Amino acid sequence: MPWNVLLLRMSAIYGFIGAFLGSHMAGAGSYAFKPIHAHILVVGWLSLFAYSSYYRSYQVPKSSKLAFAHVWTAIIGSIGLTVGMWMYNLNPFNLPAGFTTVFYIVGGSTLLLSFFLFLLMTFKYSESKK
Repeated sequence: MPWNVLLLRMSAIYGFIGAFLGSHMAGAGSYAFKPIHAHILVVGWLSLFAYSSYYRSYQVPKSSKLAFAHVWTAIIGSIGLTVGMWMYNLNPFNLPAGFTTVFYIVGGSTLLLSFFLFLLMTFKYSESKK
């Protein structure tokens, strides 16, 4: 599957989850999920969609190890950050604080790495498709 399609589909999943959380918060009258909702929409829906647009618009070789690393750190990091934030802030499973903190930090660090890899991608592959 092309990178742009994988990222677009993941973006759509995040968009749905973010919209669902927003409607749940409005209906319940509780904003406990507000930071998670915001991060799902920004790092999930918006960032993954922007990455998808980049891969659709620019000539990136399908065999690029940099692209592979970028796409998977973006997907894993966005899941890790948002799930980690949810577990850290709300702790729905009553997990040890050390575990939820580490999960949150590793997810966020993986996402940060994906943003750095994207920075490298924009300098390495900046020729648009014709």
